[in-house]
Amino acid sequence: MNGKKLNALLDPRGYQERPVLELAPRVTLDDLRNGKILFYDNTKLSFCNYNQVFVRIKERFKELGICNFVDYVETVRGKNTKKLEEYAGMLAQEKPTAAVVALGDMGTSAATTIITIALEKLGIPAVYITAPPGSSITEGVGVYRAGNLCLCSIDIYQASTVEEVREQIDLKWDYIIDSLTATGDRLAEVAHIDFKMDRIPPRKDGLLPIIDEIEVEEEKLLEPGCYMEEINEYFNREHISDGLPIIPPTLARYKNMLSYCPFDEDMVLCNEVGPSGKDITVRDVAIAAVMAGCTPKAMPILVAAFKALNNPKYNLLQSVTTSHPGGNLVLVSGPIAQEIGISGKQGCLGPGWPMNATIGRAVNLVIMNVCRSVPGICDLDCLASQAEFTYCFAEEPELAEWKMINEEHYDKNTTTVYVLKAEPLHDIIDFLSLNGHDLLDTITACCTTLGSNNAYIPGPLVICLTPDHAKMLKKAGYTKDMIREHVFTYAYHQVPMVRNRGLVPVRPPEFENRHPMPVVRTPRDVEIVTIGGRGGHSGVILPWALHSEGIVEPVALPNGIHARSIEEFRVK
Repeated sequence: MNGKKLNALLDPRGYQERPVLELAPRVTLDDLRNGKILFYDNTKLSFCNYNQVFVRIKERFKELGICNFVDYVETVRGKNTKKLEEYAGMLAQEKPTAAVVALGDMGTSAATTIITIALEKLGIPAVYITAPPGSSITEGVGVYRAGNLCLCSIDIYQASTVEEVREQIDLKWDYIIDSLTATGDRLAEVAHIDFKMDRIPPRKDGLLPIIDEIEVEEEKLLEPGCYMEEINEYFNREHISDGLPIIPPTLARYKNMLSYCPFDEDMVLCNEVGPSGKDITVRDVAIAAVMAGCTPKAMPILVAAFKALNNPKYNLLQSVTTSHPGGNLVLVSGPIAQEIGISGKQGCLGPGWPMNATIGRAVNLVIMNVCRSVPGICDLDCLASQAEFTYCFAEEPELAEWKMINEEHYDKNTTTVYVLKAEPLHDIIDFLSLNGHDLLDTITACCTTLGSNNAYIPGPLVICLTPDHAKMLKKAGYTKDMIREHVFTYAYHQVPMVRNRGLVPVRPPEFENRHPMPVVRTPRDVEIVTIGGRGGHSGVILPWALHSEGIVEPVALPNGIHARSIEEFRVK
C-alpha cells in the first residue's frame, strides 16, 4: 500500500515523562549491623498471617548480627502523591541505614510504591515486599515513575499458613539482602523491571508512534470505515482501547471535539494519577471522547466529572487500580443533561442511550489510557464489571418526586455532576408491596450484604427509585430525609457477622463500640434519585468507600460561573 505512515492519529496516552531513578547508594553488611533498619508496614501485615513477613525478615537479620530496628505502621489510603512523599520524608528523619517496606498485595500497592520511590530519592536503600496480584501493579508504578526499583515478590495469599509465609521469605532471602547491599551490575539486575506494555514511548508531539505497523493515506482517515479494522487491531494490541471498537482520534476529530470546550487544552484536571503518575488534561479527555464516540456537547460534562474525580476526598489515586470491581459513576442532574440528551428514562443504565454510553465510556478510557490502569497488567481488578466500560445517567425532572441533587446543592438552573466509585446497580424487586412502608423495608434490606464493601466501610450509596416506587413512598408521606434516616437506622449488620471477615474495617472513631454496625455514617450518605420506567424494579448503587466520597461538582464555564445552557460553552 502506497502512502504515509499512520502518524496523523493522536496518542490517547499523552506524553509520559518516564524518569529513571538514581537508586540510593547501597550499604555493606557492616553498615546494616551498625545502623538502623526501618520497617514500614502499610497496615497490610496486621491480618491473616502476613505479620510473619517482618517477623521472619527480622529473625534472618539477627542471624547476621543486624538487630537495630525501628517500626512504623500507618495506612497509605487517602493520601495523594504529595502526602505520600511527605510521609516518606517523615520516615527519613529516623536516618535509617536501609528500609524494608510491606506489603504490596492489593489496593495499597501503588501508593506504597510511591513511598518506596521517595525513600530511594532521600538516599535510603529500600526493598519493597509484594505479593500477587499487587506485584504486577507495583511493577507498573515502578517502571513508569522510577524506571527501576527493588521489588521482592513472594507467593502468599490470605489463606497462607505461618509456615508458608516464612518459607517464602527464606526463598527470597538472597534477593532481599542483594536489594540493600548489591552494587554495579548485580544491583541493576535486582532492580530491573520489564516493560509489559508501552515499550515504544509516547512521542512529545502527541502523535501515535506507530512504527512499521500500518501504512495509510492520511486524507482517507476520515472516510467512513477506512482502515477501521487495522486501527482497532493496533489499539487493542497496544492496550489503548477498552476492547470495543473506537473512533480513530484524528486531529480533525479532536479539533471538532473542542467546539464546545472553551477550556485550555493543557489545563490539568487531575494530578499525578495511576501507575503512569501523569496529570490528566483537557486534551487527554477530548481524545478519549473522540475514541468513545462522544459528541462535542459532552465535553463540559466530562470536564466537570474529572474536576470532581480530582477532589482529594474521592481518592482517585487508589481507585484507578483497586481490586474492587466498581466503575466511576457519573450522575448528571440539571437542565443541561436533558438539553444534550443524557437520559434518566426507561433503561437509562443499559444500551440505547448514546450520550450515557459514550460519556461514561470516555471517563474510563481516560483512566485506562492515561493512567495506564490496564486489566491484567497494571490494574488489580479480580473480576471487574460492566461498570468499568461505562456508567453514566441523569436525573429526570419530569419524574422527580423530591428535589434533585443539583437543587439540594445549588438550584434548579445549575447542572451538577455527581461521581462515585461504585459497584454496578444492584436490583431491588418489589411488585407486591401495597404501601411505601413495606416497600422501604425491601429497599433498606438491599442496601448491603456481607460481601459488600459497606459492610466493613460505611459510606455513600445511591438509591435509584423507579417512578412507581417513588410515587408509593411519596404517597406514604416520606420525604428524602425520612428515607435517609430510615436507611441509616435499619441498614446494618450484627457485629459478630462482620468481625474477622471481608475487609479490614475503616470506620469513624465513634463507631468503635456500635452494635449493630450501620452501613452509612450519617443519613446524608444516602442519595436518592427517581429514574427509569414504570414497574417494580428499583435499584441501589453500593460504594467502594475506601476513603472515597461521592463528590458533587457544578458544570461551570472557565470563569467559574455556573452554566445555564450548553450553548454557553460553544467556542466562537
